[in-house]
Amino acid sequence: MKILIADKLSDRALDALKQTGFDVEFRPDLSADELSEAILGFNILVVRSTKVTAATIDSADNLSLIVRAGAGVNTIDVAAASVQGIYVTNCPGMNSDAVAELAIGLLIACDRRIAHATIDLRSGRWNKKEYSKARGLKGRTFGLLGMGMIGQAVAQRARGLEMEVIAWSRSLTPKSAGSCGVLFAESPLDVAQASDAVSIHLAATPETKHLVNTDFLEAMKDEAILINTSRGDLIDTTALTVAIRHKGLRVGLDVFEDEPSTGSAEFADADLAGLVTSTPHIGASTDQASEAIATEVVRMIEAFRESGRPFNVVNMCAQTTARYSLVVRHFNRVGVLASVLHSLREEGINVEEMENMIFDGARAACCTLQLDQGPTQQLVDNLSRHEHILQAHLESR
Repeated sequence: MKILIADKLSDRALDALKQTGFDVEFRPDLSADELSEAILGFNILVVRSTKVTAATIDSADNLSLIVRAGAGVNTIDVAAASVQGIYVTNCPGMNSDAVAELAIGLLIACDRRIAHATIDLRSGRWNKKEYSKARGLKGRTFGLLGMGMIGQAVAQRARGLEMEVIAWSRSLTPKSAGSCGVLFAESPLDVAQASDAVSIHLAATPETKHLVNTDFLEAMKDEAILINTSRGDLIDTTALTVAIRHKGLRVGLDVFEDEPSTGSAEFADADLAGLVTSTPHIGASTDQASEAIATEVVRMIEAFRESGRPFNVVNMCAQTTARYSLVVRHFNRVGVLASVLHSLREEGINVEEMENMIFDGARAACCTLQLDQGPTQQLVDNLSRHEHILQAHLESR
């Protein structure tokens, strides 16, 4: 298998892939446009920040797996990959600690205005009177949007600062909130209204785009703190700029709506950066997180080579459209399944999913076929009379 790594990955991971027999090409400086030409001939693509567009996917002639060496997949055209039957996977949870640490760092930096004080000192201005104005965090209410692995890691650290944590997430219930040691919020607006500081830890989806909008920002307390280390388009940048100026919000951003897709580039949101404490999308960029992600990437690629089925796939159909299940117990002989598939083809039946499990000793197997329509009883009876088929059974879903 040929692997193209189009972003930075640890030397240890590169060596591990090469030692296990993969043909690896390491080109971490490829741009999204260059990737569409470079992808030719490769079976596996590994990326972190580099965008994988529909044009790149359409250009690929042998691609079967795209690995996002990180938690999200918003930089990959997943829909285009699905049309081409290309697996898209990611590495959730490997960078949780790194992102949580930066979120808390931005929280403290906003409260104490560390970045602004540093800029003044570097410019020769001693302004102790101004920067002595900080509320402090102990006893304050810290709101979380999202309680996945990163959100939980942030909550744990916030409790260490003796803050009261309140959270909203689509999957969060009062019971699960209690198990996590946080208060339960019914809605994002409830979090905004109750919190002295809010941190966002949600995936970028059509439903979460501009979740933090004018209504949310107006609901926040004056001079409250807002942290975003997830994805830039969760916040309406125009509304945020207005809120900073009119409500005195203190904002810490690691992500932006229109941030560059490469590691070094011109930055268009310099005006917004001048109003906030900010970093250039480095939340997951620690040595610890990079090594954990790299190890997971190697494990995933090895699993794909061994079984043809990677884990953490994000673009499989959530629920099959099949209406019938045909279960065929059979002897493990050449041509048995071919005859089953031929019979289904003769009746114009499509196999939506198929799994064949071999029993101990490799003499018998059981194959389950998910079908878009039901075969005739005659077909099922004929299969049951096949010399190498033990039993054929049809069930409607």
